[in-house]
Amino acid sequence: MSSAAPSAVGPARLRGLIPATHTPFTADGTLALDVVERQAAHLERLGIETVFIGGSTGESQSLTLQERLDLALRWSEVVRGSGLRLVVHVGANCLSDAATLAGQAERLGAAAISALAPSYFKPRTIETLVESMAMVAAAAPTTPFYYYDIPQLTGIQLPVTDFLARAADRIPSLAGAKFSGPDLLAYQQALRIDGGRFTVPFGTDEWLLAALALGAESAVGSSYNFAAAIATRLWRAFTAGDLAAARTEQWRSGQIIQLLAGFGYMAAAKAVMEMLGVPVGPPRLPHAPLHVADRAALRAALDRLGAFAWLEP
Repeated sequence: MSSAAPSAVGPARLRGLIPATHTPFTADGTLALDVVERQAAHLERLGIETVFIGGSTGESQSLTLQERLDLALRWSEVVRGSGLRLVVHVGANCLSDAATLAGQAERLGAAAISALAPSYFKPRTIETLVESMAMVAAAAPTTPFYYYDIPQLTGIQLPVTDFLARAADRIPSLAGAKFSGPDLLAYQQALRIDGGRFTVPFGTDEWLLAALALGAESAVGSSYNFAAAIATRLWRAFTAGDLAAARTEQWRSGQIIQLLAGFGYMAAAKAVMEMLGVPVGPPRLPHAPLHVADRAALRAALDRLGAFAWLEP
């Protein structure tokens, strides 16, 4: 990847574009772990150097604990000896399960782990959130830990900035937070805590340009599975000071994301991957599947938009 879109380097800091990968399923909904190798090859072709597995895009909350263990193991086997680094999402409603996943990720040599907080029984205070995440991080004490904040899905509204400030002395492996919230002021504040001590990967793909303007050095997102070329051009243009070109690429990203959302984003995004030769299969319920007629309509809409030309590196 170009120096204009820096890749993940060092023991803790994550840099550049990091796809949040899909979990591949067969048509009947079982894991299709043989597809992981094709996912990895596709992303390497796009210049990706780090992947984030088993997160929201990976439908982790619809997987059993054993399936999540199997998924992480398979990805670790595929990336071993390649140019890809592995970040494993380990968050779960059961903190013991999350700790089990964290311990496995450390044994597998993951570059980092990340965790959502429990969201059915939610932590109500920053102190409880810190204690919950400390329990998970302690199971992988030598692996950089990133809290994963996505309030629109978890319903947890505790400020990321407060978490980072309070957790700094409680979680020795704390490296930062994956920020997928809508508050760009809070994002800027998180970037500046303790003189920029923490890495704060940005998680809203259609606002990447705004995050770069505020100082983002990394971004984790679902659209980077298929639209990494768009985001890479955006990043390069921003770095070169060509805001007009950067805005064009951001507009293209937004057009595709908005289109997919109209069909049901998870199913539509997985369908696009299949159109690109990476058959990650349908989503699991409660994500609705994309029916044959809708798949054809999606393909026609993407063709009218000219999207497939945009997706080429």
